[in-house]
Amino acid sequence: MAVASVPHGHAHDAQGGVDLFYAETRDLRLTGFLFFLFSDVVLFSSFIFAYLYLRNSGQSWPPPGIARLDVAFAAWNSVVLFGSGATMHYALENWKHGNFNKYAGMLIATIVLGIMFLGGQAYEYTHLYFAEKVSWAGSGTFGASFFTLTGMHGFHVAVGVVYLIGLTAGTLYWHFVDIIWVVLFSIFYLI
Repeated sequence: MAVASVPHGHAHDAQGGVDLFYAETRDLRLTGFLFFLFSDVVLFSSFIFAYLYLRNSGQSWPPPGIARLDVAFAAWNSVVLFGSGATMHYALENWKHGNFNKYAGMLIATIVLGIMFLGGQAYEYTHLYFAEKVSWAGSGTFGASFFTLTGMHGFHVAVGVVYLIGLTAGTLYWHFVDIIWVVLFSIFYLI
């Protein structure tokens, strides 16, 4: 963060000082948010590495009696989430260029797609629980890992839907949840 100095003996106009204050405040908020994202990377990384360690502990995966997860459904839900990342990006670009109607449309589309992703996740949870009898507590390491990691991600998506008012931070956050989903999709559905 750079602090502007005014040479001794020169006048400093009030508007320039106000602009500098807002720029410094914005920079501090963004820095704080980047630290938050870094802490979230550490949190998700810890859980993902623990899951991979447990998964590679010698037992078959998924454990006997648990069907493989529905890759096609998860892939479709992933497209919905990635689409929301694209609409969030275009919302930010339209904001930067003063296209506020397009910005609002893209922001609403992002929120709708985020809600659709959460609905898809709720559907999958319901299906796993009632049809496959997979639960957080009753399905061992697999159920606990799956519901903890995807639930934590879903919580972040839900927070992101609410948080989209803060445009720049919201965009960074939205790209973050997209990236985490790539990892979760890969380790639960593809590997």
